[in-house]
Amino acid sequence: MLQVAASPPLERRAPTFATTRAMADLLHRVAASGDIEAFRKLFQSYAPRVKAYMMRQGADANTAEELAQETLLTVWRKASLYSGDKGSATTWIYTIARNLRVDRLRKETAWQPLPASVEEQASSDPAPDEQLAEAERRERVQSALRELPGDQSEVVVLSYIEGLSHSEIADRLGLPLGTVKSRMRLAYQKIREALEDLR
Repeated sequence: MLQVAASPPLERRAPTFATTRAMADLLHRVAASGDIEAFRKLFQSYAPRVKAYMMRQGADANTAEELAQETLLTVWRKASLYSGDKGSATTWIYTIARNLRVDRLRKETAWQPLPASVEEQASSDPAPDEQLAEAERRERVQSALRELPGDQSEVVVLSYIEGLSHSEIADRLGLPLGTVKSRMRLAYQKIREALEDLR
């Protein structure tokens, strides 16, 4: 395994700001002959900067350091793929870092499955659009009932709210059965006309 001589922890090392050409030369030396000294210079220059980049992207210190080391290990293994025609050494190294970060995010679990003991059942609640339609129907019916004359409204309430039969309504109101039926028929007709579009 590749060993880089002991050096201060990443967060304590100050980056070496070398020229673009010097960094490209270091990469070419690593690619050509596996030059450890060239790689050490690249590592000391870029590892702290890549770690800081990862932390700015939201990684914790340990993850950022792991990703920085993984980035530089990839630089060691793939130095021969670097070409100055496609951009600077810095751009190439940061592209590797960004790709490793994206790969790490993809591997992280975004959600936890429910325990096996939890039964998966579809909700029995009506869908929101059905709830809204039902509320609108209820409001329309109540509005139609409010529009009825008092005597017609009274027989409808006694029939549908209190559950009385026509003859029981007649007894309670002291009306002939025919009058109750007539009022009920007129009320039905008005409600049907008011709610025709809901049928």
